[in-house]
Amino acid sequence: MSRVPRLGLGTMGLDTPADATAVTTALEMGYRHVDTAQIYDNEAVVGDAIAAADTPRESVVLATKVWADSLAYDDVLRTTRESLDRLGTDFVDLLYVHRPIQTYDPSETLAAFDELVDDGLVGGVGVSNFTVEELDEALDVLEAPLVAHQTEYHPLFQRPELLEHAEKHGYSVVAYSPLSGGRVRDVDEVVSVAAKHDVTPESVSLAWLASKGVCSIPKASSERHLRANLDAVDVQLDDEDIAAIDAVEEEIELFPE
Repeated sequence: MSRVPRLGLGTMGLDTPADATAVTTALEMGYRHVDTAQIYDNEAVVGDAIAAADTPRESVVLATKVWADSLAYDDVLRTTRESLDRLGTDFVDLLYVHRPIQTYDPSETLAAFDELVDDGLVGGVGVSNFTVEELDEALDVLEAPLVAHQTEYHPLFQRPELLEHAEKHGYSVVAYSPLSGGRVRDVDEVVSVAAKHDVTPESVSLAWLASKGVCSIPKASSERHLRANLDAVDVQLDDEDIAAIDAVEEEIELFPE
């Protein structure tokens, strides 16, 4: 795979049969990107939800992540196959290194990712929570193209150097927690832009990310929120709006290492 859909569904915390219904609803509503992870302990729920949807598996970009305690070469190969079993699929479109900590070793870990791509079990390689220096190192080691870097990104946690690096090297940035854990509704600059366009602050945050070419994976479980997030991609912000949000000075990192 080469590019990631502009909007996807984050599934951290969606781990019950009722949550599976939300994933199925999202796919039937038009979502084509679903993100999970080994450490979320919900791959089976997500897999069941995808199987239940009236949506061809081939049209869904399904992503999961290998957790930090399983990044040794053999562990990557073993746990990825276990993820495929739980997800009920023969392949995942995108496999991430969840965090470059604990057992992560670039030459060993990424060699296993390359092998999974060569074997047809993984469509593309992603990394998550990397610094620019770690991204450069990964690009030097990987044989397969880097498809995506998933990172926390929202109006209260901006890292423009990551966007510049992605643009330079031709991979996607995928933003988790794009709504600042709900805090965007308390950010004056975001609220002001929302009032100007008669939309919600959440929609503005997603539109701001989209204006930068960033893919977002907000979590949502209600049909109303799923629809609102999907519609937010069509919200058009002008340069003044974008500059106002770029200038937000308050900083909150929700998921530090």
